[in-house]
Amino acid sequence: MSNTIYPAVATSTGEGRDGQVATSDGQLDLELSLPGSGQAGTNPEQLFAAGWSACFHSAVKGVAKKRKLTLEDSAVVAEVSLSSDADSGYSLSGVIRLEAAGISQEELESLAAEADATCPYSKAVHGNIDVVVEATAG
Repeated sequence: MSNTIYPAVATSTGEGRDGQVATSDGQLDLELSLPGSGQAGTNPEQLFAAGWSACFHSAVKGVAKKRKLTLEDSAVVAEVSLSSDADSGYSLSGVIRLEAAGISQEELESLAAEADATCPYSKAVHGNIDVVVEATAG
């Protein structure tokens, strides 16, 4: 059994995707809007992409440190897509892309693969949604 390191608690009120969301510690308090509605506010897909990007980037940095590698100008771009299918309803898919300089394409791809295996967000989506992991050395 694992030990909880940090419990995040958030509450959604209003109309779900067209309401509000706030964390119990008050650090996050956001207005939500339907994706593509043009209304002010963010949506769950953007929130998931932001969290996944940050988590994956931390995993990359940890793997690089373990390998004694230095990444220059690294960034992680997470794309989370909401799709609709007449038969199965709504679903998510994602692309997680590692970008960095100062390292070969092959080494960067290896870093991305190991980060994907250790990032808690990536572990959560494995086998649940279609995901593409990309790496771009520059």
